[in-house]
Amino acid sequence: MTDTVSLGTASAAPGERARGYWTVTDLPTGTPERLPVVLLNGRADGPTAWITAGIHGNEVTALATAQDAVAALDPRTLSGTVVCLPSLNPAGLRRTTRTSYYHEDDPNRYFPDAERESSRPPRVQELVDRRIYEAFTGEGDVPGADLLLDLHTAHVGSIPFTIRDRVLYGEVRDREAAESLAQDLDRLCAAVGLPVVTEYGAAEYTEQNLQRSTAGAALNDAGVPACTVELGSHGVVEEAHRAAGVAGVCRALAAWGSLETPPESVEAADPGVDAPVSFPVRRHVGPYTDTAGIVRHRVEAGDTLEAGQTVADVVAPTGEHLTAVESEADGYVLGRRHGVAVYENDPVASLAVRDEEGLVVPRDDE
Repeated sequence: MTDTVSLGTASAAPGERARGYWTVTDLPTGTPERLPVVLLNGRADGPTAWITAGIHGNEVTALATAQDAVAALDPRTLSGTVVCLPSLNPAGLRRTTRTSYYHEDDPNRYFPDAERESSRPPRVQELVDRRIYEAFTGEGDVPGADLLLDLHTAHVGSIPFTIRDRVLYGEVRDREAAESLAQDLDRLCAAVGLPVVTEYGAAEYTEQNLQRSTAGAALNDAGVPACTVELGSHGVVEEAHRAAGVAGVCRALAAWGSLETPPESVEAADPGVDAPVSFPVRRHVGPYTDTAGIVRHRVEAGDTLEAGQTVADVVAPTGEHLTAVESEADGYVLGRRHGVAVYENDPVASLAVRDEEGLVVPRDDE
């Protein structure tokens, strides 16, 4: 039988659910910054699953999905432990904004990276992310993660999908260890049951500091199978995407042995989302316009594309046509970029394009 697990003010004995708050830093106003916590402690031994959401404060479908996924679970029939942090960025949630007001930059780029050094002391967001990282790697009274699902939303009207990060090898792990981790990652992404989109190529992945995201650090630093689940647009809860996300979380837990099967009510509510193409794809920001103007999109999320196909037109404010923006590869549309006014070299969409790079790659590829 498992022991009592605790995080912050939440403490759950075997067979119990507990809710509480965890102080991660102090605010200049003299009050603590607290993250909400839900713990489910099963009666039988099993894996520890971490569910995180809301590190971007306006991604509210992710918040609702995390809340509803743990609400659908019965700790009396659960094996192992589920740790849920449904709002990693309460400062952003208060204003319904992507960032916090600590620094106004991306809070999901501050998790530890063993291959990165800095001469400056960590800022408060980096301290908060480090404390979250230390918790899901097992430093404290709650078990470290055996799997982690980080819930997000993507672009305007985007379809739900799962981002599968590249597994890097180098100083932290050798290629053999990376291959083994990649097999677990594949199993996790497949279990979620949404279209799988592999992350950017290795060079762009580290250039964008994605190895310091929640799932990126869990995977590539801590060696925990972890993926990012993208659930539609930001700013409002999209119910169909929420239902798909709840089902995906429960399927992942079942694949790891936490549940025998997902709850029937969860499966019945799942709208089901199929990948628009059969070939492997990677995430791609673009195509880009070389002309400033007003975007008139020709495609929607989920539409398939061929290389050379027009994705959008750019017109002048007076309406005359300026240029056509074409896809550079086969794939499909994940979502359109927010807004219609564009400058030179602005992207007009986010695509899933044909991927020919391996899942396991060297971090520093010469």
